[in-house]
Amino acid sequence: MARSSRLTGHELGKEPAQPAGTASTGTDLPAAPHAQRPAARVPRDIKSPSQLWGDGLGRVGIRSAQILLILTVAVVSVYALMQIKLLVIPILIALILAAAIGPFVNMLRRRGMRGGLATGIAFIGLLLLLGGVGTVIYFSVRSQWGELAQQASSGLDELEQFLLTGPVPIDQEQLNQARQGIIDFATSSQVRSGAITGLSMVTEFIAGASLMVIILFFFLKDGAKIWNFFLRPFSGAREAKLRRVGSRTLEVLGGYVRGTAIVALVDTVAIGAALLIMQVPLAFPLAIIVFLGAFIPLVGATVAGILAALVALVANGPVVALIVVAVVIAVNQLEGDLLQPVVMGKSLQLHALVILMALTAGTILAGIVGAVLSVPLAAVAWAIIQVWTAEDPHLEDMNPDLPPAGTNPI
Repeated sequence: MARSSRLTGHELGKEPAQPAGTASTGTDLPAAPHAQRPAARVPRDIKSPSQLWGDGLGRVGIRSAQILLILTVAVVSVYALMQIKLLVIPILIALILAAAIGPFVNMLRRRGMRGGLATGIAFIGLLLLLGGVGTVIYFSVRSQWGELAQQASSGLDELEQFLLTGPVPIDQEQLNQARQGIIDFATSSQVRSGAITGLSMVTEFIAGASLMVIILFFFLKDGAKIWNFFLRPFSGAREAKLRRVGSRTLEVLGGYVRGTAIVALVDTVAIGAALLIMQVPLAFPLAIIVFLGAFIPLVGATVAGILAALVALVANGPVVALIVVAVVIAVNQLEGDLLQPVVMGKSLQLHALVILMALTAGTILAGIVGAVLSVPLAAVAWAIIQVWTAEDPHLEDMNPDLPPAGTNPI
């Protein structure tokens, strides 16, 4: 006990013994009981979310997601519009017609005529023009249908005789089989269901035409008020851009329709005169079809010319048909090299490939009506992009036909 209670100075200077397996801290002070441990190191091959989306591949992924989102919204929008195409198509046609005859209404109003009276004159004049053309086509077809049927019968007999005696070895049995196949197809259930579908399309056409007439009247009468209503939520620079978009849209649509009408009129006069000189049946209805076909760029006038050549082949023989083909080719060359650049000007600043793609998409979505509307709508879309990105070359007042200040322009 005495030995354990007495400690020598040497023993007092000794450090306390450490447990086995414990490393020395290298200092005389003992470690604090609540000392913080050093943070664990993050491996260099693991990146944070900001680093993942900040490199090249991440930026490509963000852009791809944005593009997919935009395409999804566009597809859903087009699908929704196609479900109400009985309303959408009349609105688009009315807008194009209003842009085409709007300058005439503005001219009447600048000369002191009241807005309602100017609108009524232009509206009734357009309806009389369209109704007159339809009436002339109907009576022309009705008066010449019997003659055309007789000439078609004799033309088909001549064609059959040519096939039997021509260089291609075709016998009577093959012709009889082909004729029977055509008869079977004409009397099949598929054709009957197609006729029912055609009757439904006629009903939709009448309803759409009536709706288009009403919408056109209100566009001509209250176009500025309708556009101002849609611009109410906007102000400042955004409102100015949207107003320029509206002006540019009217300019592009009006210039396109008026320019195409002039080109179509030249095509109609040239091809119709050739058909009349060569005494081809249904010359006037075929000329009207050429006029309407010119509103489908690239292919419309050509298809109408081929139809005229087929009628000439059936009714007047191959020589007259070849002459009609030559006239159609000459007119198309004149249109593409001279009339389009001079008359259309810069109202349709689209590449031929863009026009072809727009025609294809419009035809797939809405048939013939889509083919007619797709090109001017594509031109409007391009004009809107130019305005919105401040690349529009027409920065000055873009519609000199507007009435003076204080009035309500279209």
